[in-house]
Amino acid sequence: MKLWSIVKLGLVLMVYAVAACVGLAFVYAGTEETIQERNRLDQETALKELFPGAEHFKDITGTIPSPDKAVGFENQWAAIQGDRITGAALQAVGGSYGGPIKILVGINADGTISRVKIMEHADTPGLGANAAKKSYFVDKKNKITFYDQFAGKSVEDPFEPKNDVVSITAATITSRAVAASVKAAGTAAERWLREQGAEK
Repeated sequence: MKLWSIVKLGLVLMVYAVAACVGLAFVYAGTEETIQERNRLDQETALKELFPGAEHFKDITGTIPSPDKAVGFENQWAAIQGDRITGAALQAVGGSYGGPIKILVGINADGTISRVKIMEHADTPGLGANAAKKSYFVDKKNKITFYDQFAGKSVEDPFEPKNDVVSITAATITSRAVAASVKAAGTAAERWLREQGAEK
């Protein structure tokens, strides 16, 4: 009798588990298209923030290799205006304090950083997470956020925290991770843009 009760309980649990899995599969199938569309719109918005003057973006993923083994490039786009390439946007992924950090980096044809946008991170709230906060300023007087300080920098700059990059207080690892990713993306994209004859 005791054995049958255990078997019965196991069968009931198995039925609930299967029902839950089937339910999740239906929910995922029903929302997958919506999620993909939302991600596409978010990506387009982020790219327009980096290059407001661009008319469209051409996917060039896999074209530009990373010069840094610690930084990978997930996605890549050429910013197009008319029939000219005016810049490149690279989604760089590097290791940070809380795990991978994804950063969208825009590079102008003249070898300067157009803008930087932190897309995803898992760093500590109140410390490393300040890298992505719109209310955390490394220059309070001029209201410059941590990620805004990269705009206008030349890819030839060292991108070293406590040198030419203002670090986040008590978050040196995050500061280095972002700086290294921006430097790698800038160096790689500038070389590619030069090879394409992009106009400065």
